[in-house]
Amino acid sequence: MGFTLLKTSKNKKGWIRIVEVLVAILVIAGIVLIVINQNENKKEDIPSLTRSYQIAILREIQLNNSLRGEIVGISASLPIENISFSSQAPLTWEKITEKTPSYIECAAKICAANDSCLFANSPGRTVYAQSVIISSTLQTYNPRLLKLFCWTK
Repeated sequence: MGFTLLKTSKNKKGWIRIVEVLVAILVIAGIVLIVINQNENKKEDIPSLTRSYQIAILREIQLNNSLRGEIVGISASLPIENISFSSQAPLTWEKITEKTPSYIECAAKICAANDSCLFANSPGRTVYAQSVIISSTLQTYNPRLLKLFCWTK
């Protein structure tokens, strides 16, 4: 009788040990999968965050009367790119640089409303573009396309 109890006790200990090992393997696999998933989410978040910042900047410019008036009131020939942007629309350029997060760089362009407004100086990275129509102020109807091109540093 004592011998069978000892044998059953050893069998139970063996099965418990196997279950412990399987649980440990599942916990480690779960942690590895969570870490891999978080790294993939971080990579995917950069484009969506960049687009969100671009849309927020453009919307703020579009809704601000003085910035809208500055863009509509430009009398220089279009398109206006970064080189002349800060002199032709200094308040708008200041707003763009002020609101741009530190991890991205942006370039802006003002074009005629019916222009394709392409970005020719691609820095060799993925460029995210968003645009908005700035159509008029209370006094002037002169539609322009403000386009913001951003890429990660």
